[in-house]
Formats: sequence, C-alpha cells, structure tokens
Amino acid sequence: MKRILLVLCAISLFACKEEPKDYVTLSGTITNSHESKTLKVFKDKAFEKIIVINEDGTFSDTLKVTDGDYSIKHGDEFGSIYLKNGFESSIEVNYEDFDNTIVYNGDGSDINNYVIQSYLLSNTYFTEDLFSDPNTERLNKAVTDYKAGFKNLETNYSGLDSLHKANGAKNMEGTIKSIKKYLSGKIALRESLPEGMTSPTFENYINFKGGTTSLSDLKGKYVYVDIWATWCGPCKREIPSLKKVEEQFHGKNIEFVSISVDDERRSGTKEKAFESWKTMVKDKELGGIQLFSDNAWQSDFVKNYKVNGIPRFILIDPNGNIVSPDAPRPSNPKLVELLEEKLSV
Repeated sequence: MKRILLVLCAISLFACKEEPKDYVTLSGTITNSHESKTLKVFKDKAFEKIIVINEDGTFSDTLKVTDGDYSIKHGDEFGSIYLKNGFESSIEVNYEDFDNTIVYNGDGSDINNYVIQSYLLSNTYFTEDLFSDPNTERLNKAVTDYKAGFKNLETNYSGLDSLHKANGAKNMEGTIKSIKKYLSGKIALRESLPEGMTSPTFENYINFKGGTTSLSDLKGKYVYVDIWATWCGPCKREIPSLKKVEEQFHGKNIEFVSISVDDERRSGTKEKAFESWKTMVKDKELGGIQLFSDNAWQSDFVKNYKVNGIPRFILIDPNGNIVSPDAPRPSNPKLVELLEEKLSV
C-alpha cells in the first residue's frame, strides 16, 4: 500500500511540474507617445515581431526567439533587449526622454538595465563643460573616473552574465579611445592656436550683399566666425540658435560672419556650389555677414585654422587676435557666457 501511495505521489508531482515555456512574454507601457501604435522587436533580417500598443500605452505579446540580444523600435527611438524563451519581461519608458527613462523589469532585467546604463554612463564623466574647455588634466581625470564608475555599475547588477560584462568593457574602451582622440585634437588645436595669437586672415571673400569682405575690414570689433556648408546637417541645425544669439547681441561690438566652404565635390561645379549657397542664404533669411570662401577647404584661412570638420566656430578679438580657435556652438549656453564676458569689458 505504501509503495502504491509513493508511486501515486510521484506521478502527481510529475504531472504538476510545469513544462518550460518555448516563448517570451513581453509587456510594458510607453507613455507620452504620439509617434506610433506599435513596438517593433527585431534582430537584423533574421527576426521581426510587431507588437500592437493599446490606447493607454500598454502592450503585451508573446515571441518565440533564439536566445540573444534584440533591437526595439518605437517611433524614432531605438533600444535593445536580451530575450530568452521562458522569460517574462517588461519595459517601462517615457517616449519624450526615451534613453534616460527606459527601465526593464522581470527576467533578464539586470542584463538589460546594465546595457542601457553602461551606454548612458559616459555622459556623467565626459560632460559638456569638458568638451567646451578641454585640457589634458581634466581629460585624464574623466577617463579614470569613468573606469571606476563602470566597475561600480557592474556590481549593481548581480544577474549580469559574463558575455554582457565583457561587451560592456569592450564598449567602454571603445568610448574612451574615441573621446580621447577627439578631445586630444581639440587640446592640440588650442595649443597651436592659443588665445592672444594673431589670427589667420581671409581676404576679399564674396559677400552675399555685394562686393567683398576681408577680416581686416572688421577690425575694432569682435568677430564670431561660423565655417559651414549648405550640405552640412549639423551646420543647418545651428541656424535657429545662431539667429537668436545674433538678435541677443544686436548693436553690440561684434560681427557674426558665416563662411561657406561649399565646393564642386558635392555640387558638381563651383558655379553650382555658389548658386546653392546664395539660394540657401536667401531662403533661410540668414543674418550676419554671409561670405563665400575663395577656395573652400583649401583656402588659407580654413587650413591655417586646421578646420577638418564642420560646423566650426572661431572667436577673434577687436585687435585681430584669437580668443578661441574652437569657440562654443550657438546652441551651447557657454557661447552667450563667453560673449557677455568679453563684451562687458
């Protein structure tokens, strides 16, 4: 009798044991979104699942996957998520601040939260102030603190696996390499073109309003120079901010000079490049002094200021000396601070 009872108990336990699920349950909430009614989960061309989002921003669906990292897309925003069959995972995010508000819960959450936080961590140490006013000492300290912050981040997630930990370390080293290369270039630029040095000059650049203009024509005023081109997206994104700064300092002892480096490499001929410049200046109602470089990237002014990427901004004092060979962009509040400081003297 006892043997029969034991067998029956074993059968009962076996029957009650839940079979592992061969799918993922993914749910969550996306708030403040008017961009899309779906969440796309995909992995290159090998996998794609479109999840419908309810009117209140919630969603829930199941996916059959191969273990690994997947991309998510909602509207114009992208993210990543580690998925494994049997997982019950969820996502909570505010679309208006996607990267900074995304939080993962449930299975795999330590891995997923680590990935997003490791991505955001560089902003804590490589700050706007460092990019605006870099020097070797500040850069080295930021790198040291960033590495320490990464180690602390790893300890916060006990469920982190060795693969994602290794990937995080690799990405960290890649970030450090890229930022050091970029900021070292800016530091070297400042050392080769220090404040107070006589500025390189430009002569007889075609002025949109007629005639020509040279840097010497502007002596006695501060000159804020914008090196740009009609095809440059980041340059065009600075236009609204530049107009605001021009308006704020209208009537002050400063001239705002924009120098186009448009050339035939993108337009086909120098004549077409010139016409593209004139058209955009007119259509965008660009203010300040609008000039066309005599020889685009090969002009002496551009080469002497070591311009190898645009937009680039330069500030020159009333005596024709360099204030900054790499001045803050119009969208950076540091520019207004700098101009207020100089123009109040």
